Amino acid sequence: MDVTLSRRLAAEFVGTLLLLAIVVGSGQMGESLATGNDAVALLGNTLSTAAGLIVLILMFGPISGAHFNPAVTLAAVLQGGTSATVAAAFVFVQIVGGILGVLLAHAMFDLELFQASAKIRFGFGQWLGEFVATFGLIATILFCVRLHPKTTPYAVGLFIAAGYWFTSSTSFANPAVTIARTLTDTFAGVRLADAPLFIGAQIAGAVTAVAFTRWLLAEQFDKPVEHQCCQHPELCLAG
Repeated sequence: MDVTLSRRLAAEFVGTLLLLAIVVGSGQMGESLATGNDAVALLGNTLSTAAGLIVLILMFGPISGAHFNPAVTLAAVLQGGTSATVAAAFVFVQIVGGILGVLLAHAMFDLELFQASAKIRFGFGQWLGEFVATFGLIATILFCVRLHPKTTPYAVGLFIAAGYWFTSSTSFANPAVTIARTLTDTFAGVRLADAPLFIGAQIAGAVTAVAFTRWLLAEQFDKPVEHQCCQHPELCLAG
């Protein structure tokens, strides 16, 4: 299969769009059905997001590596195989796809298309939660692509499901998701003023995860690996 850059970008765009439609749509559905019970709403949001993410990685992983996340793309750059130009193109389509995914969710639920979130997510605990969530996500990917490559989609989905519940921030762990979620005043929203520090914590978590994993798995990184996640190994986190 000849996977051109345009096809890889299309996979990242559609994958991120669908991911945000899942996150926001399931949050809205959960909130409307839970009749005020936030725990039930979060559970519905969690299960839908984790399941959808696994499917999206299985669908688009062989084409683009299924990043759907600038933090994942940054980790790929830090592995030394992805050019800044390709990475910038990935991040651009991830952000645009995420924003359109939010608009799609609004349209499906007959909500006002353009919104500004008023949901406050501020404070050291929230920032630490995003650092931990992103560190854990990137470490999960790096460990699995090196040690258990076929399990990666499922491990990622499971970690995100756990992160929704054990982190104070409910585990955004994704700058594109964070930006997009400032544009929805639904259950999944985040106030625009709170987004920059979320994104800073996410970038710090990603960089720390790459450094830690490369140190802990130094011998593994010195060995060639079989790239099963993508037709273009330079985009895979296996390095």
